Amino acid sequence: MAKKVVASLQKGGGKEHTKVIKMAKSDKSGSYTFKQEIVHNDKVKEWFASQK
Repeated sequence: MAKKVVASLQKGGGKEHTKVIKMAKSDKSGSYTFKQEIVHNDKVKEWFASQK
């Protein structure tokens, strides 16, 4: 799946986007989960600030 995402982003305006991943600890079980999304380069800092 990752290859498809990377290949499709390199066509056209895909270089203007970044795949962001943030690790978050679950309050219930104490395990870690990963939140990931593809966002525009201008919105990366905002995405990390909004994910708590």
